[in-house]
Amino acid sequence: MKRAGNFFKRIKTLFALLLVIVAVFCTVTRLPQVMGDGDSAALAAAAFTLTDGKYRVEADTRTAPATEASSAQKQPVANMLPSATPPRDKSSYYDSYGDHEGEAVYDITQKTITGDGTLADNCYIKNRTGLDIDFNASQRKPLTFKVSKNSSSPQVLIYHTHTSEAYLDETVDYYYESYYSRTQNEAFSVVAVGDVITQTLQNRGINTLHDKTVHDSTYDGAYDRSAQTVEADMKRCKDIKVVLDIHRDALGSEDAKVKPVFEHDGKTAAQIMILSGCDPNNERGFTNWQNNLSFAMKLQHKAEELYPGMTRPVSFDYFAYNEYICDGSLLIEVGSDANSIDEAETTAALLAEVLAQVLAE
Repeated sequence: MKRAGNFFKRIKTLFALLLVIVAVFCTVTRLPQVMGDGDSAALAAAAFTLTDGKYRVEADTRTAPATEASSAQKQPVANMLPSATPPRDKSSYYDSYGDHEGEAVYDITQKTITGDGTLADNCYIKNRTGLDIDFNASQRKPLTFKVSKNSSSPQVLIYHTHTSEAYLDETVDYYYESYYSRTQNEAFSVVAVGDVITQTLQNRGINTLHDKTVHDSTYDGAYDRSAQTVEADMKRCKDIKVVLDIHRDALGSEDAKVKPVFEHDGKTAAQIMILSGCDPNNERGFTNWQNNLSFAMKLQHKAEELYPGMTRPVSFDYFAYNEYICDGSLLIEVGSDANSIDEAETTAALLAEVLAQVLAE
């Protein structure tokens, strides 16, 4: 019995010792979170990842106390990544935060481009034709087509003549000489913008087809190839009424880029530019250009009504591109190669909302 009693005492002693060890361990691991300055607390709460040979601190995803401003509220909007966007794979693309030792670095100037050209109601048109056009009358002219909601067949087609046109990977005010704004990585190109437009229209009940065919593996002949793609899509999907060729612009020079921006709901977004051609002497077989112009003016008017500053002046000139294909065919440039993909995608959702409202009217 005595031996049994000693055995149980030893068990109790060992158990008590184990509890002490656990308590000490918990205390030690909690110390960094409750002691030291704010940076120490942030390091304790943050996750570390090793990329490009350097450590980075990932943002703390915990909810901030109600009595303090969250880290997101303290940051400039331009430095905030969009919520619910998964990280994009940069392994096949340029990385603003990568190792650029020895490279020349250049500046990006952001600018809101407006107030240039002919003022029509609430928006501007840069008329390079010399034609005397009543743009207000064009805006009031009824559309010659109608889109059906909740249709089982596509009503809108999104495509890209220059499918590889790309954006900066991050919202920054600089770029290195290795930045080349063309890629087959769809996460950083106009294809990503087309995806957002398509999904937003789908959510609004407008059946939309996004054709991601690459047309610019060689630059020459890209418009001929994209026209063939569009005609094939419209032959297969006979209810398509609206055809949008989504591009991005390039402004500035090789060593000083410009990005067109506007502010909406606390975010910086890319401006758009609508291109609308004309053919008054029927030299290009573009007989429907006035109907296209009406569509362009309605989009421009609605965009400025909903999101002031969203549009650069409409470019109205002697060109056709693929706009002759149907009355609802336009070319729209979303931002420039100095805008970030986040800024372009923010605008893409707004552009889709503009389009949905114009088509509903």
